[in-house]
Amino acid sequence: MEFSLLFAVLIAVLSLYGVLWWEGKRGNAADCSKNLWDLALTATIAGIFAGRLAAMVGDGVNPLTSPGDIIIVRAGVATGPASLVALATLAVLARRELILVADGLAAATLGGLAGWHAGCLVRDACLGTASDLPWAYPLDGSTISRHPVELYAAALFLVAAVAVAWRKAYRRPPPLVPAGIALGVAGLIRLVTEPVRPALTGGPEPWYWAALVAGIAIVGFGRRRAGTASQEATEHGEIV
Repeated sequence: MEFSLLFAVLIAVLSLYGVLWWEGKRGNAADCSKNLWDLALTATIAGIFAGRLAAMVGDGVNPLTSPGDIIIVRAGVATGPASLVALATLAVLARRELILVADGLAAATLGGLAGWHAGCLVRDACLGTASDLPWAYPLDGSTISRHPVELYAAALFLVAAVAVAWRKAYRRPPPLVPAGIALGVAGLIRLVTEPVRPALTGGPEPWYWAALVAGIAIVGFGRRRAGTASQEATEHGEIV
């Protein structure tokens, strides 16, 4: 059995850690008492495991009778269940510091997703629909060149991670805004790259739309929350 899926997970985890380490030098989540790395690693493992089990069940494979298929080379991971379990795990572990943790992990999560998509290189699963663009290339044994769609996604996620980290470090956005931006951008990137992915019946697009809409709603809520707090502080100062 090959373990390319595990190598892809390792790349994602190292990418997540790299962004956390880089941001840590700039005071990321300085007010948070939780260890962001421990929380992120636990949530990532839980999410990928749940997503893999969901994908197996969806393909008609019984995880109890075929446990080795959980880490098999071309195994898929169901995006929706993986994301929900990862977020739920993070919420349980973060508890009262959920907002600080979510904002602290916003850029790192995008970096981890960049690593996950870049992991297509070790899984030989980067290509999408046919293309004549100069950077397109064919599958082994084929003469049809294809979009390296997973590399597109990896590049976009990396740019998004740097942008969110920069905004957090130098623009000081209100609480919840970095987390909302990260969630919305993640959904948007997947929607943008979806047209050049191999056609899948009943694909996961609704999950991506949900992420985009939820991200926009969270950003709006965070800004309104900050505005209300600022107004109350101003009124309190005038009263005093």
